[in-house]
Amino acid sequence: MAGSQETFGKKEREKKRLKKKKDKLLRKEERKASGQDSEFIYVDEFGQLTSTPPDPSKKVKVDASSIEIGIPKKEDRGEDEATDYKGKVSFFDTSKGFGFIIDNQSQEKYFVHVSGLTEEIKENDKVSFELEKGLKGMNAVRVKKI
Repeated sequence: MAGSQETFGKKEREKKRLKKKKDKLLRKEERKASGQDSEFIYVDEFGQLTSTPPDPSKKVKVDASSIEIGIPKKEDRGEDEATDYKGKVSFFDTSKGFGFIIDNQSQEKYFVHVSGLTEEIKENDKVSFELEKGLKGMNAVRVKKI
């Protein structure tokens, strides 16, 4: 006849599992008895978790139509930002299709790619350009000679 398939290790693991389950139920019962197990948890005006509901007199009404989701379009933004910069081409490689422009005001270098050009440029040309956020920083786009 064949022996039992249940080994000593299996029996011990089963005992541990049952003991854990029993302990968890005991802790749950203790929490219920002490009143800590509240069905709801609230956040007060200071961002702290609490078991008491918020005061309805402090409730603030928010107009849902005033909430803007996303980034406003360029036309919606004010034209108060200086979008047209002037500078000088410090380096441009026509075979590779990229180069750098130095801004006249801040003396910062900006990357320019051939796809951002409106007309051909070469080194030492005076240009006007706009800036856009690229993968590695600000890129000069819509570049044209002055």
